[in-house]
Amino acid sequence: MVLATVLIAVYESSLGQSAPITTPTVAQAIEADRNSNEQITERVELPCIISRFDNIMRRVGMEEGQDWRLMSAIAYSESRFIEDLKSSQGAKGIMQIRPVVARHFNYPVESINDTETNIRLAGMLLTELGTMLRIPASTPIEDRLSIILASYNAGIGHVLDARRLARAEGANPNSWADVSRYLKLKAEPEYYERDVVQSGKFTGSGQTIHYVGEVMGKYRQYCSLAS
Repeated sequence: MVLATVLIAVYESSLGQSAPITTPTVAQAIEADRNSNEQITERVELPCIISRFDNIMRRVGMEEGQDWRLMSAIAYSESRFIEDLKSSQGAKGIMQIRPVVARHFNYPVESINDTETNIRLAGMLLTELGTMLRIPASTPIEDRLSIILASYNAGIGHVLDARRLARAEGANPNSWADVSRYLKLKAEPEYYERDVVQSGKFTGSGQTIHYVGEVMGKYRQYCSLAS
């Protein structure tokens, strides 16, 4: 609007009409526009409540269709918000993204070192896991999120196996209580050798169950702090 006012004034002057003395120059108008945009940006940047990454989490979460508070809870559990953390398995950043995830989504492997990209890849992975798991919409949110988080931590193959085992034995494949029980049982030959099991033996159930509990606990806490 400021630039438009200046251009109108210049046009009127070319017709022999004098512009008001207080009309800003084009340079002043550009500066006013820049300041106005900066003020708008400052209004969008909300105060940090959970971590210094809140605004990135909000933006990426909205763009990727994920609750930014859940993503923050994952970041807390994965890295305690340490940006340059690297695991012995090669996972990096606050979301502990592995190079295979970057390649899967056609991102350069080195891009996982960028914090915003690291968060975005985590959001994309959560969305894909939710789609692949095909959990019914009627499933309680705590069960749904817990099963997705288990897949994020242990790999979707083991979680799908646990759900198949649950279904084969008449248990509920959409209940985290049942799925976690069969994740434990996948350490035993009579379970991981069954035909419905496609990803073999799983011995990491204790760590995965602890991870899900920690993230869900943090998520509930963060939901009470921020909207």
